[in-house]
Amino acid sequence: MTYIAKPRLHHPTLAKNRVGYTRRDYEGKISTLCAGCGHDSISAAIIQACWELDVEPHRVAKLSGIGCSSKTPDYFLGNSHGFNTVHGRMPSVLTGAYMANRELIYLGVSGDGDSASIGLSQFAHVMRRGVNMTYIVENNGVYGLTKGQFSATADKGSKSKRGQVNNDTPIDLAMLALVMGATYVGRGFSGDKTQLVPLIRSAMAHQGAAVIDVVSPCIAFNNHSGSTKSYDYVREHNEAVNRLDFLPTREQITVEYEPGEVTDVRQHDGSIVRLRKLHAEYDPTDRIGAMSYIQEHAARGEVVTGLLYVDPDACDLHRQLNTVDEALNALGAAELCPGSAALARINASLR
Repeated sequence: MTYIAKPRLHHPTLAKNRVGYTRRDYEGKISTLCAGCGHDSISAAIIQACWELDVEPHRVAKLSGIGCSSKTPDYFLGNSHGFNTVHGRMPSVLTGAYMANRELIYLGVSGDGDSASIGLSQFAHVMRRGVNMTYIVENNGVYGLTKGQFSATADKGSKSKRGQVNNDTPIDLAMLALVMGATYVGRGFSGDKTQLVPLIRSAMAHQGAAVIDVVSPCIAFNNHSGSTKSYDYVREHNEAVNRLDFLPTREQITVEYEPGEVTDVRQHDGSIVRLRKLHAEYDPTDRIGAMSYIQEHAARGEVVTGLLYVDPDACDLHRQLNTVDEALNALGAAELCPGSAALARINASLR
């Protein structure tokens, strides 16, 4: 039904955010994914997060690779910049765009096949470099476009729709992101919008490499009793470490919970991630503790969700390289070629 265009006229009573947009203004084309696909729920969460953040759509650049997940940027933020790269290469293209123009908000959308197989090395390097982006992995454990083979994130012992058992050790992308230096790591479930929307909001405000691994059941090939990435399995084995709220700097900060039940993590831009801790012993600023916690619960067959780790003092790649504040693609010949005298000074400093 993609030949049917969504109506451009919106009802005048629709609520608008601070920059004058309705939620409908953040939508894209009609989805061509299977009815009930978890990916559509993630798209809806992104739409809601951007509307609540008062993001101007033209300030967003959304990039993706190949796969069912990488089709989804067509279904949200229709008035933003977009680029669909080749299989597994989204991180390097996004890095180049980010280096050229730091003024845009970068949103990378990928899948478990795109990120954990052919794009595994690119995923690792974009994390360790601290590229300022929100990297959303729509993780269903199968190759949906090629009829349901196991992906690299499929759990060992899980079964395919036809009964085949997976004997390979899975790649945990949240764990890998922690190992490679990501400064914001979350895991969500496409069936839990209440948790997912603030995860996305706070990731987009974070200055550094932010990754959210979202378990997103494939309704066609991986939503049966033998799957560990089905709706029923994740609901029954979801171990949420926290529930969170995101408070931009303009909002009044109030505490409504008893001491010990809420933790505020202030990010360097002044925004606050407020965590209602479901497990009092969990510290989201402890990278090693987060890795141990994920492994411990994975051994029990549990899926740990929530904000797993955040570095309040993170810095992005531009800050690490000490680049100028102005977007590099806006610099002219005078700034890029300062002359032979400047070059001589640089050469002399290296002798």
